[in-house]
Amino acid sequence: MCASAAGTPLEALFKGVESRYNRAQSLQVLFHESYSAPQRPKTTESGTLRLRKPGRMRWDYTEPAGKLYLSDGKNLYMYTPSTGQAEKMKMKESEDMRVPLAFLLGKLNFQKEFKDFETRVDGAGTWIVAKPKSENLPYTQVEFTVGPDYRIQRLQVTGYDRSVIDFSFEDEKLNPAIDAKIFQFQLPAGAKLVEEVQ
Repeated sequence: MCASAAGTPLEALFKGVESRYNRAQSLQVLFHESYSAPQRPKTTESGTLRLRKPGRMRWDYTEPAGKLYLSDGKNLYMYTPSTGQAEKMKMKESEDMRVPLAFLLGKLNFQKEFKDFETRVDGAGTWIVAKPKSENLPYTQVEFTVGPDYRIQRLQVTGYDRSVIDFSFEDEKLNPAIDAKIFQFQLPAGAKLVEEVQ
């Protein structure tokens, strides 16, 4: 039984979250994602996210159906059925704000990665706002909602261009059996692969 995260000192809260995710070998959650940017209409998407050490992730979208975002630990692939194209890029060169989520497993360290923390009680959980220590990242602020069991329920990332991507997570499963093969990208029939060179 975990002690309630709400109202505990920040350091204890961080340790609780870090130990929950850093000990896990795999993770599966349902996600709801919204993206907003200046002068652009807000978009909402949803699906299932699977993570597996080291650095592998797979986003299977149900809305829009068939969209896929995948990392094999080195490269990223994004397939969008409406365009019939799959994009490939190096993971370390990507500025996509989904990439930091791959490091939820095994590498989460609040004090090392972030600074200027602010917190407030949010219902049964705690809302944490932080800025990244590194200036070489595509985002300027990260906000987490952490539940009483140290589970990350919501994550909001603000980009340099003032875009905001907001994830809410539910039905989290720690250490589910996930076949490593699902992190190997298979080009859908009829799709074209485009490699991005930076």
